[in-house]
Amino acid sequence: MKTIFNPNHRAEIIKRIQSLDKDASAQWGKMSCYQMMVHCRMSEEMFQGITTYPRLFIGRLFGPMALKSILKDDAFLKPNSPTHPLLKITGDGDIEVERKKWITLIENYQDFSINQFIHPFFGKMNKEDMGIYLYKHNDHHLRQFGL
Repeated sequence: MKTIFNPNHRAEIIKRIQSLDKDASAQWGKMSCYQMMVHCRMSEEMFQGITTYPRLFIGRLFGPMALKSILKDDAFLKPNSPTHPLLKITGDGDIEVERKKWITLIENYQDFSINQFIHPFFGKMNKEDMGIYLYKHNDHHLRQFGL
C-alpha cells in the first residue's frame, strides 16, 4: 500500500498539490480549493504534533473499527466522509500561501519520528497506520479536485 513515508509516494502527492488550480471545482463535497488546502494543512499539523484536537465521543465508539476498514486495502477513501468539526474550514484566502505550507508539511515526513499518535476519531495509530492513512487522506482530497 502507498504510504506518505515512501519518498516516491510523497513526491507524487507533492506534484499533484503543485498542479492544483485555484479555480478547480470540487467533484463532491462543499469545500472550495482553498478550504480543502487549509483542511489538509491542518490535518498534517495535527499528525506532526503542531496542533491537537479533542477526541470525539463517536470516534471512541467506532473509530478503531473505521480505521481498520480504511487500512485493509488500497481502496480510496469514500467521497463525503465525515470531518472533525474543528477541521471544517470556511472563508477564502491565499491559495499559494496554503500550497507552500502544505507541501512543506508533506516534505517533513522525510524525517518523521513520531511512532504513535492518538487521532481524534480513530484513536491510537502506529507509524505504519499513519503513513497509509496520510497518503489516503491527501489522495482523497486531491481526487476531490480532479487530481
